[in-house]
Amino acid sequence: MADAFLLSRIQFAANISFHILFPTITIALCWLLFYFKVRFDLSQHPVWMRVYRFWVKVFALTFALGVVSGITMSFQFGTNWPGFMETVGNIAGPLLGYEVLTAFFLEATFLGIMLFGINRVPSWVHTLATLIVAVGTTLSAFWILALNSWMQTPTGFEMREGVAHAVDWFAIIFNPSFPYRLGHVLLASGLTACFLVAGISAYRILRGDNKKAPNIALKTAILAAAVLAPLQVVMGDLHGLNTFEHQPQKVAAMEGVWETTEGAPLLLFAVPDEENRTNHFEIAIPNMASIILTHDPQGKIQGLNDFKGEHPPVAPVFYGFRIMVGLGMLMLLSSWYASVVLLRNNALQPWQLKFFVGMTFSGWIATLAGWYVTEIGRQPFLVSGVLKSADAVTDIAPANVGISLAMYLTVYIALLVAYIKTLFYMARKSVEIEEYSLSELSSRTNEEPGNQSENARQGVTV
Repeated sequence: MADAFLLSRIQFAANISFHILFPTITIALCWLLFYFKVRFDLSQHPVWMRVYRFWVKVFALTFALGVVSGITMSFQFGTNWPGFMETVGNIAGPLLGYEVLTAFFLEATFLGIMLFGINRVPSWVHTLATLIVAVGTTLSAFWILALNSWMQTPTGFEMREGVAHAVDWFAIIFNPSFPYRLGHVLLASGLTACFLVAGISAYRILRGDNKKAPNIALKTAILAAAVLAPLQVVMGDLHGLNTFEHQPQKVAAMEGVWETTEGAPLLLFAVPDEENRTNHFEIAIPNMASIILTHDPQGKIQGLNDFKGEHPPVAPVFYGFRIMVGLGMLMLLSSWYASVVLLRNNALQPWQLKFFVGMTFSGWIATLAGWYVTEIGRQPFLVSGVLKSADAVTDIAPANVGISLAMYLTVYIALLVAYIKTLFYMARKSVEIEEYSLSELSSRTNEEPGNQSENARQGVTV
């Protein structure tokens, strides 16, 4: 049977993998909701309210799952990784506390107004509540990324008798990798939300909903993705350069570089062989890795052999990086192409709509791949250069960890399947409701042709 260390790592990976799916949607989706609500306030056109009403339900469902999975994940600091809080709790504790005080309470306070106050408070108050919730989700990401970035590039502390003590909170929060990591995650959230909105909207259109609401949501999401995708390419490059400076062993694993090399090639594909410390079946572009990382065709890249025993597992980091970049480029190209089509023709062909339905959860896959690169790439350390993962793990029986892991996996798989099915059910139900409303409106109009109101005419076209 696997030991407690391996099982605890698998359990934490399962928990964080499930949890991160939902914040990566809600962080950016709330800003899209704010945009939809502002457009309604400015135009008073009911189509914007209908877009808002549909997607605020998706936000509420996603937010609820994110909160629940976040609470269970935090338990593991005490149950599976007691050495983490014992060693760096003086830093991790306050940062997590700031997230609760400044972000979670802010979201929870105004979420009720956002969800249930739309007909009970003035429109500007409801719009303000939506804005505050959006700010709260972003603040939550700020504090969580501050802690995670500090674990990657720790600064502003000193060790006293094996325990980390803060000496400069500004240096702790704004550590060397924080700005790049925060920007990278926020842009990833934007792309994840955009492709979710585009995919579900395309699904509604394919189901026969040809009114303005899903088409406007689809166009908004695609155009936003077309702006965010190139920004993510730039931010990703800056993040990579920062990682190359502070975590060269992680970059060596990402690039599959074993020996320190001048003029290192960019490996498009390879099969890393950690046992023999080499790669098989390489497909490479000469000198390109050095050009990207050092801006010099003959730039030096440190190899993994310089970090024996101190570098991460190579294969998951190597492949995860390529999955993330590959999906990012697909998002860039598809959003640009679809933007051109929409701006010219104002409609996508059925095959293009099916493509975006297939890309509905592409942001999830790219986010998970990037997160694995980040977290596995930090190994064998839990806090780089300060605390190794093996020194922080629990000493409880492996069987106990195995039981809790099996329970987590069972519940998470069930919840994930239910969440995805519910999203598409909501999309189908929305189409059915619209069809019913239109048929009812049509019958009333036929009975009283002279009494058709402006609101009814708007209802037909929205």
